[in-house]
Amino acid sequence: MSTAETLSFPPLLDGHAAAGSPLEEAVSAATRGAEAGLLLYDAVAADVDVALVLVPEVSRRSAAQMIPLAGVAFQNALGALGPSEVAVHLAWDGRIMVNGAECGRVRAVAPSSEGDAAPDWLVLSLSVRATSPEGVDGGKTPDITALDAEGCGDVAPLDLVEAWARHALNWIHRWEEDGAAELHREWTNLAHGIGDPVNIGGVEGTALGLDEDMNLLVKTPEGTRAVPLVAQLEAPTS
Repeated sequence: MSTAETLSFPPLLDGHAAAGSPLEEAVSAATRGAEAGLLLYDAVAADVDVALVLVPEVSRRSAAQMIPLAGVAFQNALGALGPSEVAVHLAWDGRIMVNGAECGRVRAVAPSSEGDAAPDWLVLSLSVRATSPEGVDGGKTPDITALDAEGCGDVAPLDLVEAWARHALNWIHRWEEDGAAELHREWTNLAHGIGDPVNIGGVEGTALGLDEDMNLLVKTPEGTRAVPLVAQLEAPTS
């Protein structure tokens, strides 16, 4: 089991324990000019909470593909550390589903940029419930879960932080070298909610899958529409 003192990250990542919220601290650091690869994590929480600073050199639309990439990296990490029977699926809106119930979320924050220009920075955030809140009856909240309730109680949050960082960096390298096609295939194999009714981004209909840019295709009475992935990029709050 890793501790904050023993965590090991690839050379391109600069990992540090955050004093507060990893996402808030990473956004603050990015606005002050932090370099790509700064990784902040909560070393004391019972859950997984980690944020990674990136400095995209691609269009804003392409940079948004870090959202599904982070979800795939988490599935790879838990797949390596957890029981083989645990199923991880990914919703297009960033939710992480474990054995069919929501267990966490990927978020991305980036400043505005002119048109589709690359944002100055992007902070990728992963938060996953590792421990069920005390007093919560899982039978009363079947759509929400935690890793310990799904047979992953022996998987330490910091071990997941470490593994997610490695897998995320690996996927970023593959994405930079080969484009989004492999990521598209991997995400599609893990997709949650395809074929289900959706009402997202002002578009209501049935989720069909992703286009080549990982936008969500929705069948509506008027025809198929694409909901842009880039709309999921959140603006910094300060």
